[in-house]
Amino acid sequence: MSSAQQAVAKELIKKGNKIFNTTVPLIRFTNEEAADKLLNNLDEYPHAFTLACVMDRQIKAELAWLIPYRLSQKIGNFKFATLAKLSLSDIKSLMTKPQPLHRFPKEMSNNFYEVIQLIKNKYEGNAARIWADKPSSAKVVYDFLQFRGVGPKIATMAANILARDFKIQFSDYYSIDISADVHVRRVFQRLGLVPKKASQDELIYKARSLSPDFPGLMDLPAWEIGRNWCKPGRPTCRECYMNELCEYNMNR
Repeated sequence: MSSAQQAVAKELIKKGNKIFNTTVPLIRFTNEEAADKLLNNLDEYPHAFTLACVMDRQIKAELAWLIPYRLSQKIGNFKFATLAKLSLSDIKSLMTKPQPLHRFPKEMSNNFYEVIQLIKNKYEGNAARIWADKPSSAKVVYDFLQFRGVGPKIATMAANILARDFKIQFSDYYSIDISADVHVRRVFQRLGLVPKKASQDELIYKARSLSPDFPGLMDLPAWEIGRNWCKPGRPTCRECYMNELCEYNMNR
């Protein structure tokens, strides 16, 4: 690894550690406070967070994370006992009428229903059992992978949010990878950490090599850079705190 890569990794990890060690009163998932309060209430509504993770596919994250709250408005509450009584047909109707809550309402309705069934049958209606008793990071990622429609990207994202934002204690963090979405991919490439045509696996293993104890520590810093400054067409490099270390900026 070059000295330039080492400097970039050190700065991202430093930022990641700062985020990990900072507690905020309300984690912002959406642009609506009532929705965020529901998602933040892991004591009473751990299934809201779990279902929102499952919904976070192929639409803007803020819209996906709004879905539990939008459904709660339609059915009057978001208690698990209420959700457990809904049929697949009920959920499809709620998800599609009067307007679809997701780009793929049929598929997401199936996912939503199956997640509820798994929480009911495997976790006795309490999704918080997934992350109870200081589990290993691998255990939490594996349990999220059991939900219909969830792959490694969403499973590691869920574990990362629980550890990083909710401060849920795990026995280790080395199975929490980066979630290599378009923002993280672009930032890793422009910072010179991976080649332009690097695969998702290459990004993941690069992060593991740079931060083996907690690869996902680099995820949110890279995502925020990509979302706020390192945009595809018109990056605002001068505003980014990585500009003096960024290979892309230095070669412009």
